[in-house]
Amino acid sequence: MRACIAGTGSYVPERVLTNADLERMVATSDAWIVERTGIRERRIAAPGEAASDLGAKAAERALAAAGIAAADLDLILVATCTGDSPLPSTACMIQHRLGARRAAACDLSAACCGFVYALGVGDAYIRTGSRHVLVVGTEVMSMLTDWTDRNTCVLFGDGAGAAVLSPSEGDRGMLSSHLHADGTLWDLICVPGGGSRLPPSEKLLAEGQQHIKMKGNETFKVAVKTLEEAAREALAANNLTVEDLDLYVPHQANIRIIKAVVTRLGLPMEKVVLNMDRYGNTSAASIPLALDEAVRGGRVKAGNLVMLEAFGAGLTWASAVIRW
Repeated sequence: MRACIAGTGSYVPERVLTNADLERMVATSDAWIVERTGIRERRIAAPGEAASDLGAKAAERALAAAGIAAADLDLILVATCTGDSPLPSTACMIQHRLGARRAAACDLSAACCGFVYALGVGDAYIRTGSRHVLVVGTEVMSMLTDWTDRNTCVLFGDGAGAAVLSPSEGDRGMLSSHLHADGTLWDLICVPGGGSRLPPSEKLLAEGQQHIKMKGNETFKVAVKTLEEAAREALAANNLTVEDLDLYVPHQANIRIIKAVVTRLGLPMEKVVLNMDRYGNTSAASIPLALDEAVRGGRVKAGNLVMLEAFGAGLTWASAVIRW
């Protein structure tokens, strides 16, 4: 018994923020942003539009694609670092919106790795007898963004993606997931304030500690190294080679990171799913959003071998291999 992805869904806010718009906000240029990141535009949530609003819409589309009623869900896992509020969990808010009354619900925090982490947890529940698990990655990264910091404000966007996990049929489903973390690298990507360490205060807001901070060069090096290692680990665990992969769905953080990883692996770019040019880095929503686009665009066929990979704050990194 293993979990297969029975349906996917995604949702992005209506507002588009282009690189040209950012040129009017900070000292940057479209050419610089595209060359360094591959991003041309991103979506921004409307005032009052929260992570649960985006996540619920993605979840509804995933349930419809799977042909499964919300009432049949056993568990809802929501990967997010920009939840509606500290309490209750965003998963409970989405459960309420969906009417999934019999489902347990909780949030999982692993930043950009959150969706792959949640898939691993959901797969474990399916393997131990659960019928249907909803996994949602939803983020409003604009709430953490310092729009005066040209090094980070060009990177992030808002969005959501979801997948319904159900028991596999035959050899379909998740072959394995590989989850890693190294807390010694916590300061490479972090939001220092707003929690119990540095509670909200006028001083914190004045210092901008509620915004995301990133050490770009160090993050780049670690990301390339860990993603290559996690990919090779997943392939070895399933006696596969790079040539066996039909599709590679990486976290949509930076085109240079992705190109460096696939070059090291020897994977052709035509097998890589990319949509960061339109959405930027949507953290935990990144992979399910890209995966849903690939599924609905006909790039994923029955029997295909698909690898998902992400890295994020923590520092965390993870990979998963799925037989579609």
